[in-house]
Amino acid sequence: MKSLKSGGNILVKVENITPFGIWLFVKNHEYFLSYKDYPYFKDQTLKTIQKVELLHDYHLYWTDLDIDLEIDNLENPEKYPLKSKIFQKIVTQHPVRRMAGAR
Repeated sequence: MKSLKSGGNILVKVENITPFGIWLFVKNHEYFLSYKDYPYFKDQTLKTIQKVELLHDYHLYWTDLDIDLEIDNLENPEKYPLKSKIFQKIVTQHPVRRMAGAR
């Protein structure tokens, strides 16, 4: 975790980890990351969840988990769909296979 050079103000801190999600305190704002919306945090250790950094004043990074989130992602989740439409399209559009010998 990183703090301001003045030493007193924490820029990012994991406030609480519950069975339902994680409470983060980032730049004087509190955010709740539910496991429903952020499932990649659910089965992680306390140590890996608590090791979060604030980069460039807007980018959260969990080093050990290789997870990146922008603060705007937490403030405006409707702008960032959680499921890729491209991935869904590829999965649902599988090619028709012809049987050997069929013409």
